Parts: sequence; C-alpha cells; structure tokens
Amino acid sequence: MEHNTGISKNILDHIGNTPLIQLNKITKNLPGNFYAKYEGFNPGHSMKDRIALHIIEEAERQGLLKEGSTIIETTSGNTGFSMALVSIIKGYKCILAVSSKASAGKINMLKAMGAKVYVCPAHVKADDPRSYYEVAKKLHAETANSLYINQYFNKLNIDAHYNSTGPEIWKQTNGEITHLVAASGTGGTISGVSKYLKEQNPKIKTLGVDAFGSILKKFHETGEFDKNEIYPYRIEGLGKNLIPTATNFDVIDVFEKVTDEAAAHRARELAITEGLFTGYTSGAIIQATIQYAEQGMFDENSKVVLVLPDHGSRYMEKIYSDEWMKEQGFFDSQKQAHKEVEFIK
Repeated sequence: MEHNTGISKNILDHIGNTPLIQLNKITKNLPGNFYAKYEGFNPGHSMKDRIALHIIEEAERQGLLKEGSTIIETTSGNTGFSMALVSIIKGYKCILAVSSKASAGKINMLKAMGAKVYVCPAHVKADDPRSYYEVAKKLHAETANSLYINQYFNKLNIDAHYNSTGPEIWKQTNGEITHLVAASGTGGTISGVSKYLKEQNPKIKTLGVDAFGSILKKFHETGEFDKNEIYPYRIEGLGKNLIPTATNFDVIDVFEKVTDEAAAHRARELAITEGLFTGYTSGAIIQATIQYAEQGMFDENSKVVLVLPDHGSRYMEKIYSDEWMKEQGFFDSQKQAHKEVEFIK
C-alpha cells in the first residue's frame, strides 16, 4: 500500500504551525493592527505542547531517556497535559506535581492522560518542602530512571519557541511585525520568540505581561528581588514568585501588570467579540495590550502580535463559571453574568 501523505503518523505531527488570526472588534478603538497567535490549536490545546515535544526529543538525543523512563514535571496544568500527551506516544511514564491553583477539571484531564498527579499547595514559598518545585525534586530523587524536566530552569524551554513559534510569527506577518505582546511565566515563550524576532529586526518591541502579586516587572526594571511584591493572585500560568532562568530579561523591553479581575473579563469579552475561546492568561494579554495602547505604545502603522497561550476549556470552573466569578467579587452592576440560559419547567 502506498503511503498516504494525508495521514499523520501520530498526534505529535500536529504540534505547532498554529494560526495567526486578525482581531477586529476587541481592539477596534486601538491604533494599529492586532493579530492573535492562537496556541489553543495545538493538539494538547496549549503552547506547552511545543516545549514538551522539544525537551523530550532533546533528552532522547542525549540518551537521558530510555524505555520505561519516567518523566517528572511541575505544572499549573498545561505543561503537565503536554508532557503526558508526548509521554503516551513515546512510551514513558509521567508523574506531575501540580499547583493547587489548578482546577479539578485540569487535574482530571491530567489523570485521563495517564499521569500520576500530586497536588501541592499554591501559596507557599518556592523553597517550602510542600511546594510543587520541592515535591518534584523529591519524586525525582526517589524514582529510578527518571528525568525531571524543570521547565522554569531549562534553556530548552526558550529554544522550543526560538525554533518554532518565533519563525512562524515572522513568516505569518511577512516580517512586518512591530510589537510582540506575550505573558511571562516560566519565560520560555516570550524569551524564545523575542530572541528570534529581534535577530530578524532589532526594532521590534517586546511587551511583557505580568500579574499583580508577581515579582517579574520590578525585577526587570531594578534587578531587585522584592519579596514585598509577592501575594496570592488568581491568574494561572503568568507571573512568578521566583526568577526562572528560562527568562531572558534582556530581550524584553517592558512589562505591564494586570489585575485578576480585568484579565477574567477580557477573556470572556474575547469569546463573545472574536469567537476566540481562550484561557485566563489570554485575557491578561488582551488587557495589557489595551493598557499599552493607552500609554501611546502603538500608532496606526503598528502590527502587533499577541501570543494567546491556551484554550478556554481549561477554565470552565473558573473564569467561565458565573458562580466562580461571583465568589471572587468580579461581578457588579456594570459587569454582570451573561443571562443566556433559561430553564424550561
């Protein structure tokens, strides 16, 4: 039988090459042209598929993984799902230390992908033995033939985006991009994409997105790790209470902080204006873009690419739950829940 080029050999063939989609309504009052790099199109529904595949295949090349190996990682959900997905196809076991910020739905998804999950308290210091960083290290020490991915301190995290996401954006915009807006968590995405784009055109501005409760913005501006900046916040996959070495601060021009509440509302607005069903961090990126525009960052010739990291299905128990939004105090007389559901008795 001849090989059918329309058939993929497995699901991993579909990682990357995500679409760049013009934003028309949510940015209509902002000067410039705005485009969403929609990473929810990856098979694992997030940009973390890119790093999972790249890091695991690089480990294979280096002989760090062999048959029956166990992959161990810390995750707020998306990286874990991607690691579990790649592990299934490659034949490895997967153990995940997960932040308690992750919703029950996310944890169930990780279990559905065959991963062993340890849920660790979110609001403890990074060096606390209960933190997901320390739990992952302990599991690695106790598990023979295991590899701890450690995305926060893994240069391959940057390389994955330098090799794929950056070139894709450059090609999709015909090299006309003027601004990149991206969130910084581990920092792999913003660092890798920005490094590639600035090598093509050093005039491109990289605009980072940080959360209130995170130390990244102040550290970028002052070089100071200020513990007073740290307090609990709700946005997942954005901001940090430590300095990841997977962040190259030199290729980021500026940071803007956004609130939990504004980010949640923007994600919901993005769904009902553009039909883009995205995660909490994507809402933060939209909000930051609007704040940057208010500061005069763009003009009518700007071509701005927003990297939207994941799919909204991961947040059904959070920002897309009216009950959760009410519990957080995010609804008031101006910002009410959608009332499109009617129960027929």
